[in-house]
Amino acid sequence: MFFANPKHIIFYEKTGCGGNQRQKELLKKHHISLDVRSLLETTWDEKSLAPFFEGLSVTEMINPFAPQVTNKELDVSQFSKEALIAKMIQEPLLIKRPLLQIGEHKICGFDIAQINTLLGTSINSEKNINACLSSDNCTK
Repeated sequence: MFFANPKHIIFYEKTGCGGNQRQKELLKKHHISLDVRSLLETTWDEKSLAPFFEGLSVTEMINPFAPQVTNKELDVSQFSKEALIAKMIQEPLLIKRPLLQIGEHKICGFDIAQINTLLGTSINSEKNINACLSSDNCTK
């Protein structure tokens, strides 16, 4: 088993996102250091963004809470993976978050099982920290 740099994650978030805040708090509670970066302010291109989506379908790549998705202005089923990545580069709010980099491994979404495997941790979360809550004061 390959373990990345001991307990360190590059964490691409949407600044102000309550879900991302809960995720970061959980990681810090387990002594995982974070290099927090803005998902929206990062300059993405196909080469830098595509590796986060390896093995995922277009529906697994998209932020289901993005206004274009919830308003049904964007039908992701009409996009190829490559076309959706190009759209996300133009409109990063569409990217499912967070994006995580653990060593050379890149993950789309907060996948505790993958985090545990890559870092050799045993994080357990009973509550849903992946979704936007009605109490969150953020713009999707």
